[in-house]
Amino acid sequence: MNHCLLEVEVLEAPQVRYTQDNQTPVAEMAVQIEGLRPDDPPGQLKVVGWGNLAQDLQNRVQVGQRCVLEGRLRMNTVTRQDGVKEKRAEFTLARLHPLSPGTGGATVPAPAPARGVAPLPTPRPAGAGGAATPAPRRAPAPAPSRSAAAAPAEPAAPVWDTSPLVPLGDDDEIPF
Repeated sequence: MNHCLLEVEVLEAPQVRYTQDNQTPVAEMAVQIEGLRPDDPPGQLKVVGWGNLAQDLQNRVQVGQRCVLEGRLRMNTVTRQDGVKEKRAEFTLARLHPLSPGTGGATVPAPAPARGVAPLPTPRPAGAGGAATPAPRRAPAPAPSRSAAAAPAEPAAPVWDTSPLVPLGDDDEIPF
């Protein structure tokens, strides 16, 4: 199955064109993806949206905006002007999730997490040794004392089950 989620920054405003046969709108734009390591250069990718997504791209996306794109990734073979064939990645958009308004990369503050949902950890910059420093663990909140019962208490942070999905051991009953 080919399904990708990419966090990108829009480099070029979406340009809408229409197919000749049934006048279906098609939007194309260029986006930038950060490198995996701090010294990696950012990558560029062509994004294509069809139908209502094409019009949605044109109305909602601006240069400099950050968003998460959901869709399919494929490789196209393109012949350059000098006759050399080149492979280029193309992303076919299925859903668009804006992260910020198109105001030169300004970010929108994250909404407060819903009750009972822990916020995702934010990536930490690499330390002096080049390895990322782990996020500190929060200790569970102590139980409120009887004298503090009159004050409103904050809900305790959820506890996540970190046990493996597959049981460790030799008692596997599936014969393959």
